[in-house]
Amino acid sequence: MSRNGLFAAGVDVGSTQTKGIIVDRQRRILGRSLLDTGANVTRAAERGYEAALGEAGLTPADIAFVVGTGYGRYRVTFGNAQISEIGCHARGAKLVFPGTHTVLDIGGQDSKVIRVGDEGEVVDFSMNDKCAAGTGRFLAMAADTMDLALENIGDISLRSTTHLPITTTCTVFVESEIVAYLARGRKPEDILRGMHRAIASRCTSLMHRVGVEEEVTFTGGVSLNIGMVKALEEALEMGVNVSPESHYVGAIGAALFALERAQAGMAAVREG
Repeated sequence: MSRNGLFAAGVDVGSTQTKGIIVDRQRRILGRSLLDTGANVTRAAERGYEAALGEAGLTPADIAFVVGTGYGRYRVTFGNAQISEIGCHARGAKLVFPGTHTVLDIGGQDSKVIRVGDEGEVVDFSMNDKCAAGTGRFLAMAADTMDLALENIGDISLRSTTHLPITTTCTVFVESEIVAYLARGRKPEDILRGMHRAIASRCTSLMHRVGVEEEVTFTGGVSLNIGMVKALEEALEMGVNVSPESHYVGAIGAALFALERAQAGMAAVREG
């Protein structure tokens, strides 16, 4: 604990992007960072941590405990502990949306569904990390094929008045299907709506493996895609929680675990 209070940090190193979060003892977020992971995973973790500290106006000496999470959690070499992203997403989602009982996280290379207990504990989970279908990579490939900016495709999909069925969920073959639709003069918005619906269908199937309990919280970078949010809500026939913090939920959960470890350590010292 620094002279100014108790602070903890979480660093979520994803396959595509790295997120950093700094919290205080009241679990308030003081600093955050978001950057591309790139090839040097260790350096990405360091830069994410440094950027979050800078926003919080703190230094490493002020931080009582650091938890690394995500695909690259063991590359958070300055961390005090590493915790699976499953538990961190459950804990983080519960802070952002206290009524959360199901979490859907769609990242760049995988997607996961977590059933969450009343205290933010993991009750059950299912994960797709063997296939790009149902992930951000699937959408990125569609954007590249259609020469569109990835951040725009959700809005474009909402212009559609119909949808074209995407019959394959394989990233290797779906490019050919998109090209064939374009060659026949089909509208990009209708193709994109079909893409979003295909991903939503894949994700809801994953969700039903563990059971869908309200409230559903949507996390990960793909949660920023409004077209994906709408497609998911249509597939589930219910609303889903999304917030400006949704991209940071894993790092938030890691920071909360770090705060608990720091507080437990302080308690042990006092008792000793």
